[in-house]
Amino acid sequence: MLAWFDGHNDLLLRLSRLDDGSGRLFLEGDGKGHLDLERCRQGGFAGGLFACFAPSPGPAADGPTPSDAAPAQVAQDDALRVTQEQVDRLRTLIDTADGALALCRTSAEIAAAMAAGQMACVLHVEGAEALGPDLVELDALEAAGLRSVGLVWSRSSAFGHGVPFRYFTTPDTGPGLTDAGQRLVRELETRRILIDVSHLNERGFWDVADLTERPFVATHANANALVPAARNLTDRQLDCLKERHGMVGLNLSVPDLRTDCRRDPETPLEDVVRMFDYLIERLGEDRVGLGSDFDGATIPRAIGDVAGLPALEAALRAHGYDDVLLKKLAHRNWLALLGRVWGG
Repeated sequence: MLAWFDGHNDLLLRLSRLDDGSGRLFLEGDGKGHLDLERCRQGGFAGGLFACFAPSPGPAADGPTPSDAAPAQVAQDDALRVTQEQVDRLRTLIDTADGALALCRTSAEIAAAMAAGQMACVLHVEGAEALGPDLVELDALEAAGLRSVGLVWSRSSAFGHGVPFRYFTTPDTGPGLTDAGQRLVRELETRRILIDVSHLNERGFWDVADLTERPFVATHANANALVPAARNLTDRQLDCLKERHGMVGLNLSVPDLRTDCRRDPETPLEDVVRMFDYLIERLGEDRVGLGSDFDGATIPRAIGDVAGLPALEAALRAHGYDDVLLKKLAHRNWLALLGRVWGG
């Protein structure tokens, strides 16, 4: 069974809505959601980027729904409070897991955790609304373990503009990064914190490319040429990520996998395999991994939850992927990418 390192999950958001703060629902399992400790072990889930995310105001939804309008913005004070709560939640989860989880800040620490049978947890912030214009909050977040930042979610903020959940279109949905967003990109690169362009519109993407020298990534995204969702990247964007030695984590969200963009859990594994084929053809086999969006999206029922990752492995093997390529997709590409960005 493969060991998977995943580019994106929303476990902390799910726990913040359901749990008492102890992490019990993850450690003991409740049979709901996509992730808990036992199902992670069953699926070979070895770690990943654990997102802190402040939802837009309004009723909670079970994943995004198609809309031409961007979700409401989040006030910085609210985003900072939610982010701090989720950071504390991850640290509590690690502290109470009896050594089953490890907070990792370097690629070497991830490799060591995986070798020891621990789940390697990397702290990621999805949408930078918790930061003020002077970015002083970065110091405390970095000290707490922050190693990756998604500049925006699918809404506008002080830093830039996310794509709405719009289909049969491209990511070219608005203006680029704001002045504050450009300062944020420069600061993240100086600190060697991973820059994630998932949810960012196309003009913002090109601003990131112009402002940076190190690799950057789309932790959970797919190819717009196959599935015309605004969340998916154009061929030109994919070519840029290849040239910059970045990578893409394939997103299991079904509207971003299906040519009809329907939110249908009966989406077959063939659609996932087809997307892997395309991304590998465009980026090369060293620039593609998994960015599941577990606990944040509707995923194919053939996978179901994290325990279903062996079904994905079986489908890729049946399609002709060999052990070398499968290990790259499962974790080696992510570890190599993080080493290129973080150093060491």
